Amino acid sequence: MPDADRSGTATASPRAAATELAVPVPPPPRAGGPVAACTRVLFSPYARLSLLLALLAGAAVCVLLFEPQRLLTHGLPPRLGGAAAAVVFAAAYGLCTVAFVPRPLLNLAAGALFGSQLGLATALAGTVLGAGVAFGLGRMLGQDALRPLLRGRWLKAADGQLSRHGLRSMLALRLFPGVPFWAANYCAAVSRMGWLPFLLATGLGSIPNTAAYAVAGARASAPTSPAFLVAMACIAVPALAGTVVAWRKRHQLRGR
Repeated sequence: MPDADRSGTATASPRAAATELAVPVPPPPRAGGPVAACTRVLFSPYARLSLLLALLAGAAVCVLLFEPQRLLTHGLPPRLGGAAAAVVFAAAYGLCTVAFVPRPLLNLAAGALFGSQLGLATALAGTVLGAGVAFGLGRMLGQDALRPLLRGRWLKAADGQLSRHGLRSMLALRLFPGVPFWAANYCAAVSRMGWLPFLLATGLGSIPNTAAYAVAGARASAPTSPAFLVAMACIAVPALAGTVVAWRKRHQLRGR
């Protein structure tokens, strides 16, 4: 309230003057606004998993449209040759494996186009490239959403094996016939396996099978040659052995 000075004039107290001169300050914006909410949704684990599934579906559609298996019948474009053709084929090989194209088909194409030795080197380069791309996509876009789903006893055991013994576990998966290439890539990505053990095991474990298919593709024009027959035996015998082992394991698991 106003105070009176000695001359009788009423003056306002400092507190009242400060109250009258105070300017209302708007409240600070809330941290959880619509932009922040949209950002959380877009970068949530399930949104990233949906993006991964959409990318893989789009890649599979592209494979169906462009039909990379035509390389076996039509070959590479005439303007490509030598090292440039090998580099282009290795890059295309890697992208095709991400899009679920079977590796045996690509390995046969590598041998038919480049011969046994260069075809093997090109196919191995594409194998490691494709595995690395799939591993990176699965690790960045799918791991956070899928790891909470590892609740079953067998899933937890497989995850622990891949996480603790990455090199030897992935090496066994690459050497054992019948394990889909893409399945091994994404299972390793969901686990806590490191990049180096994954890529090293992929490169080393893919050599025997890739070499057999590359030689078979290079010698396909002479199906009675010893090299072709040995290559086919190296393909058929491990496949048969893997089928027998899988069948026996299946019955053992049923018995438990």
